[in-house]
Amino acid sequence: MTTSRRLDRRRFTLLAATAATTLSLAPLPARAADNPSVIRIGSTAPGHMKFVLFRDLGLLAKEFEKEGIKVEFLTFNGGAEAATAVATGALEVIYTGNNPALRLAATGADVKAIGLSSWVPSTETVIVTRPDSPIASLADLKGKRVAYLTGTVRNSVFSKALRTVGLGTADVQSLNLGFDAAGPALARGDIDAIVESSATVQKLIDAGGAKLLYDASDRPEWAAPYIITVNGNFARTYPQVVTRLLAADIKLARWVDQNYEETIRLFVAGTKSSEKAVRDTYKTREFFQTPDITEAAVKALHDEETFMAEAKLIKGKVDYAKWIDRSYYEAALKSLGAGN
Repeated sequence: MTTSRRLDRRRFTLLAATAATTLSLAPLPARAADNPSVIRIGSTAPGHMKFVLFRDLGLLAKEFEKEGIKVEFLTFNGGAEAATAVATGALEVIYTGNNPALRLAATGADVKAIGLSSWVPSTETVIVTRPDSPIASLADLKGKRVAYLTGTVRNSVFSKALRTVGLGTADVQSLNLGFDAAGPALARGDIDAIVESSATVQKLIDAGGAKLLYDASDRPEWAAPYIITVNGNFARTYPQVVTRLLAADIKLARWVDQNYEETIRLFVAGTKSSEKAVRDTYKTREFFQTPDITEAAVKALHDEETFMAEAKLIKGKVDYAKWIDRSYYEAALKSLGAGN
């Protein structure tokens, strides 16, 4: 059975607090248990591609149906809440951008990076203003009110973009707003600009409600892998479940590249994104969804962490040997067979 919902802040706080207390009192398992009753999977709204397809096609529900394991899907406005949820045990798995995942790992939380959500060679990030705005360049954003979710990939890309004109986020009035709030705020004139994904904001541009100021799609060097993070206690308790989840992830990653049009249709419908923007992102007809954490991916994550530290977007330091665990991916590949 698959359940999907948005987690309201009050319920999330209570759930996370209860989970944290339970985890602090319970001893670590000495051996793997049989099966969990539920697998709760989170993602930043509107959802990463594999998260959306798993949810809407019911693939994981079918995978775990025989054992009676319930699969729930929850979306969050920004990766910080999703990261807190997986760290405390309120979620078992999350699909998020690199910034929330790295920030969580740097705290020393009991979590594991078990695979990549994706590694698209584009940041998919744009900056838009009102159609009648006099703002004509990044430099013109100095002192202006700019909305974006702090602690996210958008935050990082915005910082990198501002740096190209000698500015930083301290030079603008930053407002921590998701698009649901930022879009209407821009229309009212309460803010001057929005930093968002191209797929999310394209419909507003097409409707004449915003104009493009800056597109970071031509800066592939700013792109870093997105991460699948699992709660450490859950992974140790149910390694066979994590392996099966990654096996399903591998199969889905292969399927999307073989079914371009159907994937576009499902993802646009599941996220209510602009089809034009989604097609532009995946114009090579490759979706870059393989979960394999390669050496190149690790280097890109190191580089992103270095930038985050310089920009004061992260506290602490990531222990990559402790954080990244490829054993589940390797077991998943083995379970699928060398010929698959």
